[in-house]
Amino acid sequence: MKGSILVVDDEKGQREILVTILKKEGYAISAVPGAREAIGLLDRGEFDIILTDLKMQGMSGMELLERIVEDNPHQCIIIMTAHGTIDSAVEAMKKGAFDYLEKPLERDDLLMTLQRAFDHLALIRENRMLQKKLDETAGIPSIIGSHPKMKEVFRVVNKIAATASTVLIYGESGTGKELVARAIHEGSPRKDNPFFAINCAAIPETLIESELFGHEKGSFTGANNREMGIFEAADSGTVFLDEIGEMNIAMQAKLLRALQEKEIRRVGGKTSIPVDVRIISATNKDLEQEIRKGNFREDLFYRLNVIRINLPSLRERGSDIIPLAAFFVAKYSASAAISLKGISKPAMKLLMDYSWPGNVRQLESVIERCVLMTESDYILPEDLPAEILREGSPGVGMAFELPPDGISIEDLERDLIVKAMERAGWVIGKAAPLLGMTYKTLQYRLEKFGIEKPGRKSATRS
Repeated sequence: MKGSILVVDDEKGQREILVTILKKEGYAISAVPGAREAIGLLDRGEFDIILTDLKMQGMSGMELLERIVEDNPHQCIIIMTAHGTIDSAVEAMKKGAFDYLEKPLERDDLLMTLQRAFDHLALIRENRMLQKKLDETAGIPSIIGSHPKMKEVFRVVNKIAATASTVLIYGESGTGKELVARAIHEGSPRKDNPFFAINCAAIPETLIESELFGHEKGSFTGANNREMGIFEAADSGTVFLDEIGEMNIAMQAKLLRALQEKEIRRVGGKTSIPVDVRIISATNKDLEQEIRKGNFREDLFYRLNVIRINLPSLRERGSDIIPLAAFFVAKYSASAAISLKGISKPAMKLLMDYSWPGNVRQLESVIERCVLMTESDYILPEDLPAEILREGSPGVGMAFELPPDGISIEDLERDLIVKAMERAGWVIGKAAPLLGMTYKTLQYRLEKFGIEKPGRKSATRS
């Protein structure tokens, strides 16, 4: 069976039609004539999807929706509504419905909506299973990843978090080095004490010593007061030094002394101050190569490199791209109060095919933009940046040559829609996925361009 559906409709004929269609498609179907009967069934078991009429005798579909969402906010509910009550359907979606269908129902529209709902459920379940697995095996709920290279990262983090050893994290920019450092801190006995993150490349050479170790009043121009440095403020906690390879040689010597002696001296100060901090550092440079060039101290390298963690790039763990993208969709949909339902399959393929030079940080940025800018219920290919479309679809984006006289975008879109409809036998439900569109989006485009099946008048609803 494809999945379970509960049909709620007080019109017997409508119920029977829906049961016939959906059973033929392989769904497990239960049908009841009213909301109270539906609640009785829900008390005894679960259904993947609830397909309910909006206006019914006794308890309405809206009241049923509110009752179900109160008990189970994640239940997938699709509202059926008669023409002229679209405002009520929109209100239902704001209250937690997945989507709405307008009566009289079109078979293709119904099946397409159900398929999107089941795709949405599959994505949610996959993310829940992944998060549960990470919680149970890795103990790092803030980091999403099930690729073997990430499992190795989790294994090392869990093994060394409780120690006081220094850790050096290798990884490209945007791979999540600070997240790993925070996970180490949170898993250590120091978790209730401060965690400070410093980007060594972002602080001028003349100020980094003062930033880390503090300074005395009058020690340099502008030092009007005594200031405590990060090492003092982080006593009994953790200091994360990102981009450690950018630290100058003179500062490297002072950092080495602080690590060896477990004490620091403020700029302009004469008194040594004992400190107890754990150092976690990170770099996207090959420090051993930097040692050979004379840019990094070998003795400091060995102090920092007691435990080494190699954080893979996103392209090295492609199986994590979609779970990460889904997580970011949920995150930014919630923060923007947008009821986005997920990512379309064509868009997923493009995300998977892209090389992600900016790694997880770039993926997060792309998804945030798509969530805010899409006009659909799902992120579609046209919502993605041009560089992703070019790399993921070379046959469309890279190989296409603009004619000398130019081209009309509307004519091009119309021709593509006609070709997709011809290939799909003029069935909207089959043509929409070929174009990365929802049923309703393609239906709107057909009406916009006046596209009809040859020899048949008004064939836009197949």
